[in-house]
Amino acid sequence: MNHRFEQDIVAQLVPLRRFALSLCRNPDLADDLVQMTVERAIAACDRYDGSQRIEPWLFRILRNAWLDMLRRRRTRGTEIDVSDAPDAAAIDGRQITDARLMLSATEKALDELPDDQREVILLVCYEELSYAEAAAILDIPRGTVMSRLARGRVALAKKLGI
Repeated sequence: MNHRFEQDIVAQLVPLRRFALSLCRNPDLADDLVQMTVERAIAACDRYDGSQRIEPWLFRILRNAWLDMLRRRRTRGTEIDVSDAPDAAAIDGRQITDARLMLSATEKALDELPDDQREVILLVCYEELSYAEAAAILDIPRGTVMSRLARGRVALAKKLGI
């Protein structure tokens, strides 16, 4: 494993955690997913094509780790999330209040979208990946990414009353 590979992985830790958090909605679990992703990437460094961008490769590893985790969860039963307490941060000013309300409404609306549309929106709009990169991560055709993104955006706008 070379130094450049390590630097590239470290540079992607924040986007990986953001994507993991959007998938599992639990900060501790998101950290675990990122750690699993880094471990798997290091173990498979010989299979990484250095001529390609590392982001899609890492996002695909993370998504596969999440799917593996979901499969394992089914055998364990229902878990209760203890982090459902409301945010106690102080809000000052009308603009901050409006922004938080909009963000909260957007997150809620995003959570209500079907998984396939939510994943595409997160990868393309939040993580700024190309359609081709999102298609590779999700293992679907690029046209499917574009149609899911279009349907997701319309559904999101409708839920937000835009």
